[in-house]
Amino acid sequence: MLALLETVSARLAQKKLMLVSAESCTGGMIGAVMTDRPGSSAVYAGGFITYSNDLKTRLLDVPEPMLAQYGAVSAAVAQAMAQGALSKTGADIAISVTGIAGPDGGSADKPVGLVYIGYGLKNGPISVSKHNFTGDRGAVRRQTVEAGLRHILDVLEKLPG
Repeated sequence: MLALLETVSARLAQKKLMLVSAESCTGGMIGAVMTDRPGSSAVYAGGFITYSNDLKTRLLDVPEPMLAQYGAVSAAVAQAMAQGALSKTGADIAISVTGIAGPDGGSADKPVGLVYIGYGLKNGPISVSKHNFTGDRGAVRRQTVEAGLRHILDVLEKLPG
């Protein structure tokens, strides 16, 4: 994952873009990974750890009716988290994650390992990808961080320049 992190950071720096994260199931792991490297303040604005629905609503403006209708682990909430992070910070690109890391908390409709990752640019569409990761809690969280960085890299690679 170190090579992926270096590539994402280099592309953000090259394009002079700042990343913001909005995390639930990863509990700040994306922010931790982004700030592991020197010079991260040039490419990482900061992040929100919104584990509770209350903080998703208060800090990221995720609508309560959306949470009630779809649940916190949903594409709609992942999209709203990313949009909220962008609007609250003025960052250029956002990543959001919400899911069920386990070992419990899953259901037939939303099993352990289900994660939605939102990502996109300010003033652009926010895409959401659904993932079904395997392994224990740590494995699901690590796979989420890696997949999130890959999604950000895909967005950056499609930008001109």
